[in-house]
Amino acid sequence: MAVRVDQELRESQGPWSPEWLGEPSVPGRASGPGDPGGPAGPGGSGESVAFGAAARALGLNTREFELAVQLSEVRTVTTGLGRRVACEELRRVTAAEGFPEALIARLRVVGTAESAELLGITQGRLTRLARGGFFAPVRFYVNRYRAVVWLYLASDLTEFAVRQPELLSGRTPPGLSAALAAGEDWRAAKWRSRRIGQLLAQTDDPWERASVLASVLGSVELASAVADPYERAHLRQLRPALVRMRPEAGAVRDVIGTVVTADDPREIRRYRAALASSLDDARRARPAPRPDAGPESALDDRTPVPGRPRSLWQKLIGRR
Repeated sequence: MAVRVDQELRESQGPWSPEWLGEPSVPGRASGPGDPGGPAGPGGSGESVAFGAAARALGLNTREFELAVQLSEVRTVTTGLGRRVACEELRRVTAAEGFPEALIARLRVVGTAESAELLGITQGRLTRLARGGFFAPVRFYVNRYRAVVWLYLASDLTEFAVRQPELLSGRTPPGLSAALAAGEDWRAAKWRSRRIGQLLAQTDDPWERASVLASVLGSVELASAVADPYERAHLRQLRPALVRMRPEAGAVRDVIGTVVTADDPREIRRYRAALASSLDDARRARPAPRPDAGPESALDDRTPVPGRPRSLWQKLIGRR
C-alpha cells in the first residue's frame, strides 16, 4: 500500500507542525489514563490535528484510521474542538519500527473466506469456531440480502492459531458441537463486548461510562434497570453510536439493532450489573439533569393537538 507520508516529515530532525497538514495549531488535553485517547506521550507540544489530517499523515483511509483509533493503535486527545490526534502521537506512530507496513498489517480485516484461507481450514470450520466464541469479530456489515457479514482482524486469527492449533484440525470438540447444535452463536456478543470495551476506554466521565453500558440494553431492559426517567433520558442523550449508520440505511436498521442489542439472559445480567455499579459512581459524581419545567417535560414533550383524544399515558399521568 502506498503511504502518503512526506519524506521530509519522516526524516527531518526537527519537530513538524500541524500547519504542514493545513491544520491550525490546537492545544489538546489527555482524556484520562485509561483512555486510548489518553496522553500522546511525554514531551509533546500540545498541538493536535483533526482525524482527517491525521489519517492522511499516516497513509490510512477513513475506515482504517477509525479502526486504528478503536484499537488504540492511534491515541487521541480531547480539545475544545472535540477529539483530535496530538502531533506528538503522529510522530510516535510514524517513528515506530516497521511503519507503515507493520501498522497496516495490524489493521488488516478479513471476511470468512479469507479468514479460512489464512488459517488453512474450511469456511464451515471457521464459522463454527467463530460461533463458538473462540475469537471476536472486529466489524460487521449487512449485505443486500439483509444478512450480517462478520469481519475479523487477521492478527487475532493468527494469534488464535498459535494459541489453540488443535482446533484447526480433527473432529470438532463434543462440547462445541453440542452448543452449536443448540443454536449458540457468540459472534454478536463477542463483538458487543469488544466494542463496549473500546468505548469505555475513551472516557472517564461516570455518566458517559454508564451510557456506554446502557447502549446495549433494549428499551424494556433499560427501563427495568434504570427506574428514574430523568436518568434514562440522560443516558440516552449521552449514548454513543456503536456503529456508524448511513441515513438511508432504513431497511437494515432492524438487523443492525439485533446485533447491537444484548439478547442472551446471561449477557443481559452482566451488563445490568455493570450498569448498576456504574450508575452508583455517576450518582455520587452528580445527579442527572432535571428540567425546571416540571416532570411532564421529561416524560412527554409532545405538543398536544387540539381536538385529539388524550392517550392512555396522558390519562394515567393526569394530563389534560
